[in-house]
Amino acid sequence: MGKATRLAFGETISNLGEINKDIVVLDADLSKSTTSYIFAKKFPERFFELGIQEANMIGISAGLALSGKIPFCCSFACFITGRYDTIRISVAYTKANVRIIGTHAGIGIGEDGTTQMGLEDVSLMRSLPNFSVCQPCDEIETRELIKYSIQHKGPMYIRLTRQSLPVIFNEDYVFEFGKGVTVAEGNDAVIFATGALVHEALKAHEILKNESIGLKVINIHTIKPIDKELIIENAKKFGLVFTAEDHSIIGGLGSAVSEVLAENYPTKVIRIGLPNVFGESGSPESLYKKYKFDGESVAKTIKANL
Repeated sequence: MGKATRLAFGETISNLGEINKDIVVLDADLSKSTTSYIFAKKFPERFFELGIQEANMIGISAGLALSGKIPFCCSFACFITGRYDTIRISVAYTKANVRIIGTHAGIGIGEDGTTQMGLEDVSLMRSLPNFSVCQPCDEIETRELIKYSIQHKGPMYIRLTRQSLPVIFNEDYVFEFGKGVTVAEGNDAVIFATGALVHEALKAHEILKNESIGLKVINIHTIKPIDKELIIENAKKFGLVFTAEDHSIIGGLGSAVSEVLAENYPTKVIRIGLPNVFGESGSPESLYKKYKFDGESVAKTIKANL
């Protein structure tokens, strides 16, 4: 098992802080959880602890960005995107070069329950003009995404996990903004997955392979702007598309893929994600099984719909 993507973020931003003196990090009383404390220990003069006042933190981040700094604004996904109105005007409208880091995404956080789960955050951030939305699937992709984000122009939302995730990529992996990555080949079905669900889709790939069903797995690390050409190309090949995400099925990856196909190549899309309900408390494993996010359930869903 690899690291949680939140930890990969904390380690990477701390290393990048040695190279780029314009990087600043802000947190809202959750630096141990978001792992921004790693940066704070090394660069206390460039770390700002704002306490439990996320809206103020976002406003300060926008000001720092507009004055030439590269701020990373950190909190739980549900708390920081809950300040939607402030993000909308202070960051999106001004095109401020802010990287909003939302950790503890999805039901994968487990026992902390609904109040701590980011389940609608992608939907919110994807709706904002000028915003990019990214979600890495392992520690290596997280590291390369954070490195890329330093040079990116405009606001970014980066969604990270509390739980540790298996390592999928090799050390030579190159992150390409806006480009989906095929992580397993197959000729019978295709699934577009993001974040923690990429690994579950790979589990499904192995299960189905034993039943002579070839599942192609594509990692969508950039949900906005999404890789339209890759989606259309695979829809034409397979005629049926699956998506998988630890997020509400409303407004997330499944919606983004559906929008692309509705406008360009109408295709049936089966979305694996949280139905229009709140989450609940439980172990990550039991919650994934209940809501059919685990690899075995993903395989069953695909097989039932082929």
